[in-house]
Amino acid sequence: MPPVISFHFGLPEAGLLRRLKAVGIKIWGCATTVAEARWLAERGVDAVIAQGAEAGGHRGIFLTDDPVRDASKQIGTLALVPQVADAVGDIPVIAAGGIADGRGVLAALVLGASAVQVGTAFLVTPEAATSAVHRAALKTATDDGTAFTNLLSGRPARGLINRVMAELGPISRDAPAFPTAGAALAPLKAKAEAESRSDFSSVWSGQAASLAVEEPAADVTRRLWAEAEALRQHFL
Repeated sequence: MPPVISFHFGLPEAGLLRRLKAVGIKIWGCATTVAEARWLAERGVDAVIAQGAEAGGHRGIFLTDDPVRDASKQIGTLALVPQVADAVGDIPVIAAGGIADGRGVLAALVLGASAVQVGTAFLVTPEAATSAVHRAALKTATDDGTAFTNLLSGRPARGLINRVMAELGPISRDAPAFPTAGAALAPLKAKAEAESRSDFSSVWSGQAASLAVEEPAADVTRRLWAEAEALRQHFL
């Protein structure tokens, strides 16, 4: 039995949550706005993941009727974390988005987070199931090389800008509904990846991809904490 279940895109129905809590499972939920964080807190989550706009992959947007339109309104981690921390009181806040080294870890903790969630920095580790074309793209990532797109899944997600994003989007009202958009691109994706190109692939990445280091996942974890602790002792 897992100790924690983390939900994206809101929460399931209340009955299921009660059953999970009854057997001791902690519930985490992802928020991209203060309103979403309050909604999660009102439903009894044990922790709120504050997902800043810098984060790679799918946005956890769930309180809007139009997540495509509202993707442009997404809030950065630096602004989101302290506002969420103030809004949810004693509920722990986990900061996510743009955190790939000890500087980001310490900054999040100073802003009111109890922990951080790191994604892109682990995509180049040997343990990650990242595809060869995805790894190759990450190695040349730049700070301005990502964008939100709905072309690859039907919902806004941050990824490295590739051919399909540049030519058709990155956001398009014509994209099939989530989660069917990827099926429409599957033949093109397969052909391109066979030629070592990520033109039609979901190359998810946060904005701090260039800070990622190719080393074992355990070493990444230890290094981030060691860097944060050294900075804490120096500045605080």
